[in-house]
Amino acid sequence: MTVADIQAEHERKAAQAAEAAAASKKQEEKEMDILEENPNQQVAAFMVAEGAVEARSVEDAIAVLSVGETPVDRHPEKRMKAAYNAFEERELPRLKQENPNMRLSQLKQLLKKEWMKSPENPMNMVYAKRK
Repeated sequence: MTVADIQAEHERKAAQAAEAAAASKKQEEKEMDILEENPNQQVAAFMVAEGAVEARSVEDAIAVLSVGETPVDRHPEKRMKAAYNAFEERELPRLKQENPNMRLSQLKQLLKKEWMKSPENPMNMVYAKRK
């Protein structure tokens, strides 16, 4: 082997090493492209920043949609008797004091008229919300 052959062998090995380094660099770049940030995480971070809520099922969607609304009272008549009794307990002594000569039945009639106009009446609350 001559000195020229040895030098050519070193140059060939150096060229192979340079090609291998370039190939590994390209491979790393491909892996870096593959290992980009997960788009789902990007969307989640955006939603948190915007204050949005994500729903992945029907139940979650219903819960999310009903959060901002005040629940509609579908059966106010169920609470009406208890609300009227509480109203009567509180207001009947006041009416007796204002009208000492009236009978109990007359006082209850006055009380019923006041109850129909009262904001404590659940039926009045339903109509007020609809308007």
